[in-house]
Amino acid sequence: MPRHTRASALETRTARLKLAPRKKPYFTSIALGIALGYRRLKDAGTWTVRANSGNGSRWTKVFAIADDNEDANGDTVLDFWGAQDRARALARADHVTVGDRPITVSEALDNYEAELTVRGGDSRNVSRVRHHLPVQLSAKMVSLLNARELRQWRDGLLKKGLAAASAGRTARILKAALSLAARESALSNIGAWRDGLRSLPDAESARNVILSDDEVRKVIASSYEIDASFGLWVELLATVGCRSSQAERLEVRDLQDGTAPRLMLPSSKKGRRRRIERRPVPIPSSLARALRLAAAGRAPHEPLLQLANCTRTLFDRFKRAAVAAELDPKISLYSLRHSSITRMLISGTPIRVVAAHHDTSSSMIERSYSHLINDHTDTMVRRALLDVGAPTGTNIVPLARS
Repeated sequence: MPRHTRASALETRTARLKLAPRKKPYFTSIALGIALGYRRLKDAGTWTVRANSGNGSRWTKVFAIADDNEDANGDTVLDFWGAQDRARALARADHVTVGDRPITVSEALDNYEAELTVRGGDSRNVSRVRHHLPVQLSAKMVSLLNARELRQWRDGLLKKGLAAASAGRTARILKAALSLAARESALSNIGAWRDGLRSLPDAESARNVILSDDEVRKVIASSYEIDASFGLWVELLATVGCRSSQAERLEVRDLQDGTAPRLMLPSSKKGRRRRIERRPVPIPSSLARALRLAAAGRAPHEPLLQLANCTRTLFDRFKRAAVAAELDPKISLYSLRHSSITRMLISGTPIRVVAAHHDTSSSMIERSYSHLINDHTDTMVRRALLDVGAPTGTNIVPLARS
């Protein structure tokens, strides 16, 4: 155990309450180049570490609440002695830095969002984490994270009502952000997110809601009643089975409405793709005509669909359309994609073709839709079964005429 430095004005809560409230912390040196600061507030004070960066400058960082009003818990609330140990660990441990100070979880998410933007990923995934991340965890330094608190946060997503699949996706995004931070510098607590953010048992069992063809037609019709451009957007998603992000990136020149109309559909930003590729997908003539009319007067490089890029508004509109179509209001836009994949599987389209059309992998199709593949191939297999109990041609004897 390191020796603790004495500071009578900061050691006890009684002594600290005698200090005058001020914005500038009261600092005391606890090691060479390291100082512990206490900021006196009207309520509970805070602990700050100040350390030399080795290049002539120094950094400061608030890292915990003082035990002025509540007992120390060894994590977010620390007494004077625990604050000393934490300050030394922060100043001397291997950690990722922003400039001359340790990086926080919030800043790690910022870096990951910038990385996704550079390599063509969907940076909006980071918003999912920020929405569910509490302030205390967001402001915590990456080098101080532990598996217990990350596990509690992940499990708390389920208690908030998220499905296991949604909670798992959210946890994976945070895990990727922390892993990126770890790659920028050696961290001793990398196991914190490896263990604390492990996949949930049911995280791969997504709730794939499948709509019948009649239900799809009803929700398209109710979408057109809400707004013509929104209805066309829903019809496109239902017909092609693409993701919303792919539809948003379609340009006027991507529509090829000849005798065999098709769209040059942009690839998604899933995985580590650094560039967007376009591949042809067939569409019905009726949809091609509707898209051409909607795009009339726009330049080839302009968006094919004129729709406000607000995901929340689109989801709310689709919920209204589902209610108007007398469907479960909890169904999502992704149900159109699930239904498209199912429709092709039932029709006997090879899995590899289904996967290519929907910009995914054959393994993902088999993993997510195996029950459908088994159910609907049953009919196909039965056609080829040999039934030895069935009558054959040799058993048929013509009746004699009277």
